[in-house]
Amino acid sequence: MLAYKCQWYGRNLVVIDRWYPSSKVCSHCGHLSEKMPLNVRSWTCRGCGTVHDRDVNAARNILAAGQAVTACGAGIRPQRGNLRPGQRAVKQETRRATAGVPVL
Repeated sequence: MLAYKCQWYGRNLVVIDRWYPSSKVCSHCGHLSEKMPLNVRSWTCRGCGTVHDRDVNAARNILAAGQAVTACGAGIRPQRGNLRPGQRAVKQETRRATAGVPVL
């Protein structure tokens, strides 16, 4: 549903890994908390001491992950066999959206 709506409005849809631990990674220093039950709504990073609201922190991490995918064309956690040994991720130019764009 999102793909066709993005195409309709001339936007890009960026998809990150479904299992990316966005709410458990510190958006300030990148420290990963091992376990965090769902009832924990705010937490303090053991790496840098920053206090996080779980949802706001997850939103920041998802935005950063999406920007990383857009910038270099690689996934946050590439699937096995996605890149050949020695192959690096490189930026992929996006195609210009023309279908469904209103003429001004």
